[in-house]
Amino acid sequence: MLVEHIWTDNSYRNFNYVIACPETGEALAIDPLDHEKCLAAAKRRGWNVTQILNTHEHRDHTGGNDAMVAATQAKLLAHANAGGRIDGIDRGLKAGDVVKVGRSVELEVLDTPGHTMAHICMLARTDKPVLFCGDTLFNAGVGNCKSSGRPEALYQTFAGQLAKLPDETLVYPGHDYIANNLGFTLDREPDNAKAKEMLDGLTDYDPNAPVLTTLGQEKEINTFFRLHSPTVIRMLRERFPDLPDEVDAEMAFLKLRELRNDW
Repeated sequence: MLVEHIWTDNSYRNFNYVIACPETGEALAIDPLDHEKCLAAAKRRGWNVTQILNTHEHRDHTGGNDAMVAATQAKLLAHANAGGRIDGIDRGLKAGDVVKVGRSVELEVLDTPGHTMAHICMLARTDKPVLFCGDTLFNAGVGNCKSSGRPEALYQTFAGQLAKLPDETLVYPGHDYIANNLGFTLDREPDNAKAKEMLDGLTDYDPNAPVLTTLGQEKEINTFFRLHSPTVIRMLRERFPDLPDEVDAEMAFLKLRELRNDW
């Protein structure tokens, strides 16, 4: 599988992706908001975009659909329940479906509600797994639930699906929020040496050459995976003195998400 990791350089800090089959040059564009950059990347590599996939319905992920379809006549894929919110869907996807790109690329659909209730992530069936995760999981953070989402569902997505994927899985998110997210981790867990080391290394960071993390690293630097950390729990008690004696993982996740909303 070949991947073009495209930095849009817009105010939303979107990442777009074009992935291709090395055997045929057939390609799929993921959330191609900046259709011009996506089309230019495909042209430069000699790829033919035959499919477009939206991870969810928010305009900063679907806004390039019409231009991409007009330029390529590609088929549009999205969550099966997103039909009322994304125009022109050719194929509705559900958990367990497989999207094929050319002869050699297969992407498994994960139904990952939380940021919205019609959100999918795509897991590439490669020697080293790759997760295209939209706004569910970011480098060192998670998506918000402010627009048609539910934090309880996001927790279930993390605990029931993402945490069970192989640690070597590469994370390709929909936005570049890594510096701010690491700052939040350190606000909640000041003694997290791994997060501090990564943040210190971002001094000259250029999203055109983005940091790639694995799920194993996320479990070290992303506070939303660190729900049993004594420091995280202690500092939650400082902010929420009425917490019960036993704080389970879901409660910790929800309180962290609440704090992140205003951080």
